[in-house]
Amino acid sequence: MTTQTEATNQSTISKDTRIALFIPCYIDMMFPEVGIATLQLLERFGLNVSYPLNQTCCGQPMANSGDEANAAPAELLFVENFKEFDFIIGPAGSCVKQVRCHFDVIDQTDDVKHVRQRTYELVEFLHDILNVDSFPWAEFHHSVAIHNSCSSIRGLGIAKPSEIMGVPFDKTADLLSKVKGLVLTPVDRPDDCCGFGGTFCVTDEAVSARMGLEKAHDHLRHGVEYVVSPDMSCLMHQQGIAQRSGLDLKYIHVAQVLNGGPF
Repeated sequence: MTTQTEATNQSTISKDTRIALFIPCYIDMMFPEVGIATLQLLERFGLNVSYPLNQTCCGQPMANSGDEANAAPAELLFVENFKEFDFIIGPAGSCVKQVRCHFDVIDQTDDVKHVRQRTYELVEFLHDILNVDSFPWAEFHHSVAIHNSCSSIRGLGIAKPSEIMGVPFDKTADLLSKVKGLVLTPVDRPDDCCGFGGTFCVTDEAVSARMGLEKAHDHLRHGVEYVVSPDMSCLMHQQGIAQRSGLDLKYIHVAQVLNGGPF
């Protein structure tokens, strides 16, 4: 396995640094390959990664529905599981956004503040903390469109929103551009919502499905083979719509591409 020693000009983190892997519940249940890819990728950089076995849901589904009372126990359990770590890394922008931006109802103890401040989405951790400049083990000879979720863009700031003026940037694109053979394919409306929105796809099913279908046709129109995202929840929604509509598109998490699998 190629390791950190073959990647250059990146920040190093001491082996004494305590790194926790936060795997959202839907990834644990439905997309375990994403969790495996994330762990393997972090370990390639020589990080000492732990997986707290008692972790559960971060409380996002309840909080997004306004049920803060039932979200609070899940949020407190999250803090209890991760309070001893220096960094908490999760491969899901919306769940990380829940921890960092929406743990507001529970008491803001020192442990809560620490966990909120030290929880990172995978792309931003690789880009902003490790400053990774190469993935020598990864090859992906396909045309790829990026889907950065609304939470990742507007909550975590991993790319510039199109509605705001300023210098364009996209941290996901920066990382994927370092993968051999991968062709980044621009689309017409890269940061439009795909219609998932958690409970929105249940409460407003018809609108949600139409938004996802328009997203898929945007990708097809530009000859995209794979849609790659830091958020598997959005991809789950888009993949379901594409399969039901008979559209030839494939969907995978950015961790799988950067790690070179598993696919």
